[in-house]
Amino acid sequence: MSDSCEFLERRRAGDDAEFDGERPYCTAVDAFVQPMRADVCAKRYGLDPETDCEFYREAKGLGSITGFEGANGESESGTEEAGS
Repeated sequence: MSDSCEFLERRRAGDDAEFDGERPYCTAVDAFVQPMRADVCAKRYGLDPETDCEFYREAKGLGSITGFEGANGESESGTEEAGS
């Protein structure tokens, strides 16, 4: 088992900025992430991307963390809710 998320990379520069050091970059959303989000990526404090990261879950097709309906009108199970 890896000690960090498969979508986590460390990069020094982005399209619009260059940094003094490496920063956490999420390839699932193609964006740099905040240090607190990187704690999930690095599986710190008992956090795990598979259960605690909506970006990871969406990229893997695992459904919502909360089970609430998404913007596309689908529930976590992927079926359209009644009345939508």
